[in-house]
Amino acid sequence: MKEYELSDAEISKFQDPSHWLMHFPPLAKEDLKAFGLGCDWRRSFITTDMNPYYDSFVRWQIRKLKEMGKIVKDLRYAIYSPLDGQPCADHDRASGEGVLPQEYTLIKMEVVSPFPAKMRALEGKKVFLAAATLRPETMYGQTNAWVLPQGNYGAYEINETDVFVVTERAALNLAYQNLSRVPQRPTCLLELIGTDLIGLPLRSPLSVYEIIYTLPMMNVLTDKGTGIVTSVPSDSPDDYMAMHDLKTKKALRDKFGVEEEWILPVVPINSQNEKDKLAEAKRLTYLKGFTEGTMLFGEFAGVKFQDPSKLLGNNQAVIYNEPEKKVMSRSGDECFVALTDQWYITYGEEEWRKMAEECLSEMKLYHKETQWVSQNFELVE
Repeated sequence: MKEYELSDAEISKFQDPSHWLMHFPPLAKEDLKAFGLGCDWRRSFITTDMNPYYDSFVRWQIRKLKEMGKIVKDLRYAIYSPLDGQPCADHDRASGEGVLPQEYTLIKMEVVSPFPAKMRALEGKKVFLAAATLRPETMYGQTNAWVLPQGNYGAYEINETDVFVVTERAALNLAYQNLSRVPQRPTCLLELIGTDLIGLPLRSPLSVYEIIYTLPMMNVLTDKGTGIVTSVPSDSPDDYMAMHDLKTKKALRDKFGVEEEWILPVVPINSQNEKDKLAEAKRLTYLKGFTEGTMLFGEFAGVKFQDPSKLLGNNQAVIYNEPEKKVMSRSGDECFVALTDQWYITYGEEEWRKMAEECLSEMKLYHKETQWVSQNFELVE
């Protein structure tokens, strides 16, 4: 504020929130005039409770909507700041403006006992490698699971019986979505690294193979999804090439202790290190598969099936959300997605326009009594 040549005495006045409304609008008005903006300034007004007329209108509007059953309380996914303890809207963010929750289906791939020595402490619980996917309809084509060999993972309690192996970041998202034994506090029973998981036998929903195995992949992301990837080579060039490398390069198998019988045969291409070519192939494959793909196998053969309800209904998957990309709050913490209890207006229903027209008529009558805003109301589509 001193850069704007405000004195200490003037700066102290900003302790009163209303002073901001008195100080800055006139300056903004002068700047807009300097830009040459043509505006009828007689129609300007303050949109806070400092303006009793506007405040009265907002209260009337909310009461009206509530009486009509258009305001409801419900659990919804929202970008959330743990430090602030509340949803983090765009104006509360230091970065990530416009970022929304991204919904995934979390596939529960059960680890087959007996557990290896490093996971022996989990015996007696149902342990799942939990993989996030946007394409649950492709799960018939699973051949294996991928982990990042040097990635950091943990075994986190979800409820009394289930344990998910995921990254800490994913566990935090899960904890704020009622998927943690202790709400909002992920409980890590065991810390693991990717190499601890290689070779784990898994039973995965919908896969045509009774057992699939966990294998190493060099480009698994641990800052997106759960750090566990379910592999469908028929629909993913990345999966296809990683499988090819393990199949054809004995030195790579030896490096990570991969048994040859864990590897299903695939047709060779070149290398998973050709990242630019793979990225373009992935883009085209995913786009065409999502928009034009038709199921050829299973009970949904012949239809474009993208509904995870069968997996969810059989307790083989859960819904999982995380920010589309990284969001930082103004308070300085990274935001997650939380299942929050909030009030909502049910926009989008067919009768909404009729209701809006009724409100518009009442607004015109309201104006005649208060005379605080223009008579030229229009209902905008």
